[in-house]
Amino acid sequence: MTIYIVDIQQTVHICPAHPDGHPYDIRRTIVDVIPGGPCRAPVIIRCGTQTVQVPCRQHEPAKRQCGACRVIITERSITTRTPNPGAAA
Repeated sequence: MTIYIVDIQQTVHICPAHPDGHPYDIRRTIVDVIPGGPCRAPVIIRCGTQTVQVPCRQHEPAKRQCGACRVIITERSITTRTPNPGAAA
């Protein structure tokens, strides 16, 4: 299972239509990647007379992928920034 650790920075806009604020700029930074290793259930694709073996992550939906091909994204921190919070009045 490949694990991506991500930091998120979002800028929030406060306006009369959304007094609680809404994010308009979201940036994600990959901090670390823990690789899952080689595919344990490769898929054989046949096209005419040729056969090609590909990792299951390139062919199967997520729920049918092997443990090594699945991807997990973990949010390490979420930072929210509000520029000019007093300007909404």
